[in-house]
Amino acid sequence: MSETIEDDDSQLPPQSQESQPGSEQAMEPRPQAEMAHYKGAGRLAGRVALISGGDSGIGRAVAIGFAKEGADVAITWLNEHEDAAETVRLIETEGQTALSIPGDIGNPDFAPHLVAQVVAQFGRIDILVNNAAEQHLCERFEDIDTHLVEQTFRTNILGQFWLTRAALPHMAEGSAIINSASVTAYKGSASQVDYAATKGAIVAFTRSLAMQLADRKIRVNAVAPGPVWTPLIPASYPADKVPHHGEAVPMKRVGQPDEIAPSYIFLASADASYMSGQVLHPNGGSVVNG
Repeated sequence: MSETIEDDDSQLPPQSQESQPGSEQAMEPRPQAEMAHYKGAGRLAGRVALISGGDSGIGRAVAIGFAKEGADVAITWLNEHEDAAETVRLIETEGQTALSIPGDIGNPDFAPHLVAQVVAQFGRIDILVNNAAEQHLCERFEDIDTHLVEQTFRTNILGQFWLTRAALPHMAEGSAIINSASVTAYKGSASQVDYAATKGAIVAFTRSLAMQLADRKIRVNAVAPGPVWTPLIPASYPADKVPHHGEAVPMKRVGQPDEIAPSYIFLASADASYMSGQVLHPNGGSVVNG
C-alpha cells in the first residue's frame, strides 16, 4: 500500500469546490481511500462501528478498513450522496453490513436520532469514530467570521460531545472511541486559528474522557493526521494553494487516507488494549510535542 502511494510524486492540479465538506467524486486525482492493498486479519470480527464523516476521505478509508477486519459499519454524512453510496458499496463488497445516515453532526438533536437508528439495526456500538470536521481559512484574525467560528466549533468538537454522549449508553466494556484531531493542535495554523483551536480541544477531550471511562473499560484515543488529500482541501483552500498542500512536511508530500486509516484500525482493535488517552501522529514526519 505505502509503496504505491510513495511512488506517486505528481503534483496536485489546482482545483476548488464550492461547499464543504466537499465531494470525493469531483477531485483530481481521486484520493487513495479504498484500502485496496490492505489485507484484513479479523481484528474487528463481529464488531459494530459508527463513523461520523464516513462517506469520503479518512472516514471512507477507515470504514473500509474496519469492514476488511470484519466489522459492520454505520456511517454518517452531510450532503455527499454519491460519496456515501460508494462507501456503502465498498463496505458491502467486503461482505459486511453497511448503514448510511445523513445529518448534521453539529446539531445536538441529530446524535440521538443517529444512534437510535444504529442500535435498531445492530443492537449496540462497539467502536465510535468521531471524524466529521470542517475548516475555513482566514488570513487576518480581525476578519474572522463569528458565524463560521461557531459553526466550526459545533461540527468539530461539540459534535464529538453530542455523539459520544448519545452512543455511550450502548457501548459496553471493551469498546473503543477514536477521535480525529490534527497536527494543527500541536503546531498551530496561522490561517486556521479556529480550526486548530477545535483540534486542540479534541486532544484535551480525548485525554479527559479516557480518564473518566477507564473504570468502565472503554478506551478513548485520537489520531492527529498531517496534511492529507481529502475533499476538505479543495473545498476550503484557494485553487492555487492546493498543489502545494503537504510540501512543508519532512516527507514533502501530501498523505493519502489509506495511510491514515491503519492508525484507527490499530486503536479500535485489541492490539491497542493497553492504550487510552493517547494520540497517534501519521503526519509525514512532523515532530510534535505532547
